[in-house]
Amino acid sequence: MPKPSPSPDPPDTAVFDRVESGVRSYCRLFPRKFVRGRGAWLYDAAGGAYLDFLSACGSLNYGHNHPVLKAALLDYLEQDGLAIGLDLHTEAKERFLAEFERSILRPRGLDYRLMCTGPTGANSVEAALKLARKVTGRHNVIAFTNGFHGMSLGALAATGDRTKREGAALPLGGITREGFEGYYGPAIDTAALLERRLADPSSGLDKPAAILLETVQGEGGVNAASAAWAGRIAQLARAEGALLIVDEIQTGCGRTGRFFGFEELGLKPDIVTLAKSLSGLGLPFAATLFRPELDIFMPGQHNGTFRGNCHAFVTGEAALRQFWRDDGLEREVARKGALLAARLAAMAAAHRPFVRRAKGRGMLQGIELSSGALAAQVIRLAFARGLVIEGSGPHDEVLKVMAPLVIGEDELMAGLDILQGALEEVLVRQRRVAVE
Repeated sequence: MPKPSPSPDPPDTAVFDRVESGVRSYCRLFPRKFVRGRGAWLYDAAGGAYLDFLSACGSLNYGHNHPVLKAALLDYLEQDGLAIGLDLHTEAKERFLAEFERSILRPRGLDYRLMCTGPTGANSVEAALKLARKVTGRHNVIAFTNGFHGMSLGALAATGDRTKREGAALPLGGITREGFEGYYGPAIDTAALLERRLADPSSGLDKPAAILLETVQGEGGVNAASAAWAGRIAQLARAEGALLIVDEIQTGCGRTGRFFGFEELGLKPDIVTLAKSLSGLGLPFAATLFRPELDIFMPGQHNGTFRGNCHAFVTGEAALRQFWRDDGLEREVARKGALLAARLAAMAAAHRPFVRRAKGRGMLQGIELSSGALAAQVIRLAFARGLVIEGSGPHDEVLKVMAPLVIGEDELMAGLDILQGALEEVLVRQRRVAVE
């Protein structure tokens, strides 16, 4: 295993500062010029090596440049394979669809149509919202506090984060916000509150076209829904004639254990959104799944130029063949997820009240600190020691571990050692300041 060996000095960023928009954010957290990646490692232009606990926000579940997926793409390129096919019939898409049916749908007893949307998760969410409203003839969609669904206007309306919403610079409508599980504390049953609101004709809550939820709110603070709560929400959707949309953009492709996060909760969504690691190699690819009877868009009624990314189909098919024809990866995620949970729980127990709790599921877990400022210090120090990790939650107070699913156990432990060491050093400083 390589050793984390961060470069000491930031690179020259003159061309970025001169030409690129100031909206960029990750480069401010991790000020290095990265040139390559392999497995769970990132390397910068000065030769620095970093363990990657970010995985491109979950777009690299199988790590950087997995050799099987890379070989499939290189072979396809060598044959002058079609790069983009709109929604033409292409061999690359045919092979992906056949493998998705074989490895994902049939073993799970799922009957979904797959709609290729534009290349991002937000495109998938937009298609899901539009379809739900078209099917039901209703406009209102129920979404949840701390949810994140994308930055285009429809998806942004369903997103809770105030700063991101303010970027729209115009009203964001069509959404009613309800409390996610635990939002008001453990004593308040938010499913019961929603049920009461739906049952009361004077609550002011319009009949919903859909209820949209994440099984684990990655950006919202690594809040994991329980099977009991999620099941209640699904029952309410059915009772109200609303469609259940499960956003699997970050939790899908094995991130929380099984291929879909909803499998562990016993849900059967009407519509599912997928993106991020769907291509396996980080190539843009998003899809919306829905029950066959919901397939009512007229030809061309919802389209996008880049819905036929053949390179992504090729690597996506290779990923399904490599990782999802058996349960090997699921078992690996369960094992490493248990190790991760134990380490994070120990950190939380050892450092209260500065660390409030550990939370999450599978390989999407984190620890909630007492403030975003404290978390930011840990992130900076961890990066200086060779670990890339980000914060999440309403105040960026949750340190979110999202390492590649294929990370070696020694690499996972090494990254957690860096995280623990950075946390402890920051807390020593914090206690010293408190005493003074």
